Formats: sequence, C-alpha cells, structure tokens
Amino acid sequence: MFAIDFGTSNSLLAAASADHVFDPIPLDDGARDATILQTALYFSPEQRAEFGSRAIRALVEDGFRGRLIRSIKRHLPSRTFTKTTIGSRQATLEDLIGAFLRAMRERACAHFEVDVRRVVLGRPARFSNDPDDDQLAEERLAAAARLAGFEDISFCPEPVAAAYDFAEDLTEPRVVLVADLGGGTSDFTIVRMKREGFEARDVLAVGGVPVAGDAIDGALVRTAVAPHFGSRARYRMPFGKNELDMPLLLVELLASPADLTVADRGRVLSLLENIRSGLVDREDRPRLERFVALVEDGLGFSLYEAVEATKRRLSDVDETVLDIPEPSLAVNAKATRAELERSSERQVQAIVGSLDKTLEVAGLAPGDVDIVCLTGGTSKMPLVTSAITSRLPNAGVRRMRSFHSVVVGLARRARELAAA
Repeated sequence: MFAIDFGTSNSLLAAASADHVFDPIPLDDGARDATILQTALYFSPEQRAEFGSRAIRALVEDGFRGRLIRSIKRHLPSRTFTKTTIGSRQATLEDLIGAFLRAMRERACAHFEVDVRRVVLGRPARFSNDPDDDQLAEERLAAAARLAGFEDISFCPEPVAAAYDFAEDLTEPRVVLVADLGGGTSDFTIVRMKREGFEARDVLAVGGVPVAGDAIDGALVRTAVAPHFGSRARYRMPFGKNELDMPLLLVELLASPADLTVADRGRVLSLLENIRSGLVDREDRPRLERFVALVEDGLGFSLYEAVEATKRRLSDVDETVLDIPEPSLAVNAKATRAELERSSERQVQAIVGSLDKTLEVAGLAPGDVDIVCLTGGTSKMPLVTSAITSRLPNAGVRRMRSFHSVVVGLARRARELAAA
C-alpha cells in the first residue's frame, strides 16, 4: 500500500505492507533530495507533461513557451476553479492533480516492481474553514487519485500522520501538539501520546487554517515586490477622466503562485494593456512592462523562487536583497525582516488563532501542552515558530524532519490498514 503526502510545494511517497514500513522512495533524480518531488507540472506546446524539477528545466529549455503550474493543491476547495486551458484543450483540476499522482504512482510501481492500487493520502486538517468546501476538496482529491489508477483510497489528516512519526521518540506519556506548517495550510493535532502510539480516542482535537508559507510569501510580494510591477500605478480608461487604481485582482495574482499559473493569460494581458495605454504617470510604464513580461513569458516561477529565497534569508539576517535576475523583470530591491514581519502580521495571527481554537476544542489551556512538535517547511521560520511556542509556556520544543515526518507517519498508518 502506498502512502502519499501530496503537498502544496512538495510531494513524497512511502509504502507499507502488513508487517513492514518502507522508507520514502526516490521520485526525482534531478532534485537535491531525490525523495522530494516538487509539486510542479509543466505542459509543453506539444502537450508533453513533465513533473518536479524536470518541469522547471523543461520550461527553460522550451523558451518559456509552455505552461507551468504550481501550488495546485490550493485550488481543491475552490468552487470557482473548474478547468483551465492547456494548449488547445480544457483540463479539470482533477485531471491535473490526477496526472501528477499518476506520475508518482507509476514511478513507485517501477521502484517496487509491483502494481499497487491502494493508497492512504494525507490531507490538511482543514482544506477550508467552510465544511462544504472542505468536503468538496477531499472528494476532488479522491477523484484525482482514481484518475491516477488507485482503487482503494483512504485519507489521514497530515498532522495526525506526523504524530505517528513522533510517537516512537517518547519515553513516557505526554500531551503533544503537532504543528504541521506547510506551504498552503497550517495544521494542528493535540494527542495524548505514549511510546506505543495512540488510539483514535487519544486524539483530543484536530484543527487548522488554509494560511501558511505561500500566504506569507504573498504578503512579502505585496509590500516589497508588487510596486516594481506597477501595483501603485494609476490610469484612466479611454475617454474617461477619473483616475483609477491598479485592480486588486491583478495585485492578488502577483501575490499568489497558485492563481497566476492557472489564470487566463489572454484576459490578464488585455487588462494590463488597458492600464498601460491609460497611465497617468509615464514613469510607471517600465513597471507595467515587467508585469506584462511576467505573464506573457510565464516567468512566475522565477518571481516566486526569488521571493522564497529572500524569505529564507530573512530568517537569519535583518536585511537582504530581493533579486530577480531575469532580464525582462530585473528587480533588485532591499527587503528587511521588519518589513516581512509587518507585512505578514495578519497571516501569523490567523495561524496562532487556529492554534487557540484547537486548544479550546481539546478542552485544554496553553499550559497543559507538554511537547510541541514542529514539522513542515514553514516551521523553519522563526517568525512563525516563536509566535506558536510563546503561546505554550510549559511545552518543550521538538523539531521533526521538515519534509519527511508526514509521509513516514502516513506509511505507518498504511501498515495498520494493510494489516486490517
């Protein structure tokens, strides 16, 4: 039975039989860690599909003429996203995720030399705060898994899976809060745990919020990057006299890789052309040209890679340079930790608010938590982790394997299911 951690930014696969758990397998020979497959899909002008690091390389090799899609998991609870255009055809969200999961399944089947049709999939504690949208997201993910060739599909909340991975490290029973801080969601599980593991009744509460690393990246884009792409430009419509601000829709596209990579490119370019032709201040024209190049040449990946790298550096230094070297974008701007903290205050408050609600559901005070376990890529951000740990005055802090703890826990859950 396979265990898949399908993440907003990265995806991993492990496996289990009734009596054995297999380590995460290599899925991407071009990645620094071959067990981590970047959640990126690329479709060439000829409709050839590539995934992970190969998707990024193919985009460059094809002269940025194809279609790169990132952070697609974020669209699962969205009722407004039904399909997008890939070349000359329409592809549903389930088609796109199904193609990615199929690539994972086929690589894993080749690795183990067996055809596997059973899977336990990780899922956020909450895809959405709306219960109906949350249910829609799980149904869509299940449909995508069926398109990938799976027939027996189970789900396990990602923070619960991370708790499975941690249980073996305990020496005595403890109240443990697992914080799985990823790219798209921040998830929390509170468990009364002992070394032998835990049962369903030991899970006191599961909570989460669809706010995490990507949202913090977006906050940094709005303040430090968007002005270089004309976000503060003013313009007039043809034959109009009123001065208008850049539409919020376009600013939010800049701030979201999930939205920009699946946006209607023609419609966005048409909006930008209307703004460019009616600019009030001619000095804004080069900024609008950057935005046009970003959309026209499919350079969103370069933008978001630069933003993520800047965010990581600001975890260690007070000030750095946000550098986007692409000639048609050419942004070189100062970024400070203080600016990042100010811009992401609302996002961090949302994450901490979700933690507080999870404690409330569990019937616990913050001081009742013995250990807080941090996992996920965003758990490396001091800004976020300090906000969480400061809420739990008596909790010791354990840092788990940022990218592997969930998939290893899912594999342990798969072993239980395989033995049932």
